Amino acid sequence: MITTKRLTLRPIELKDSKDVYSYRSDAETNKYQGWSPKSINEIEEFISKNPKEFNKPTTWFQFVISENDSQTIIGDVGIHFIDKDQCELGITLAKNNHGKGFATESLKGVIDYLFNSLHKHRIITSIDPRNVASIKLVEALGLRKEAHFKKSLFFKGEWVDDIIYATLKKEWK
Repeated sequence: MITTKRLTLRPIELKDSKDVYSYRSDAETNKYQGWSPKSINEIEEFISKNPKEFNKPTTWFQFVISENDSQTIIGDVGIHFIDKDQCELGITLAKNNHGKGFATESLKGVIDYLFNSLHKHRIITSIDPRNVASIKLVEALGLRKEAHFKKSLFFKGEWVDDIIYATLKKEWK
């Protein structure tokens, strides 16, 4: 569990299915996501595949983000433990929670934890260059653009570009 001033990030559970489905199935929220569930059953399958072990190389581990005051689930953060030293991050927030600083606060808390408690070396994120809000988010956090791959991902029926942002533990403030 990771706690920030306003938020708690905890492992996703089956009891979260309806809340997660409510924003993950929204087309606008998931415009740049590779997966948009079509049913609660898909969410339950997704949750059941979340590893029991945190920090296991080659796995994706999913946290839900909830507000500390209300315990309302407002989004989720996925951590891909690429290997023992590197991670990839992804975040999804319900659209009614965009623009409130929750994504910044969540990712800062996760990155602090990964670098300072788990002693990771490098953290990356992969972003569709049309996703201007996510680019602004990671740049504000201090991640640097490392690569821009042209038409490298087949996404929702078309070839799209992919931008990689990253930071190293020694660069993190």
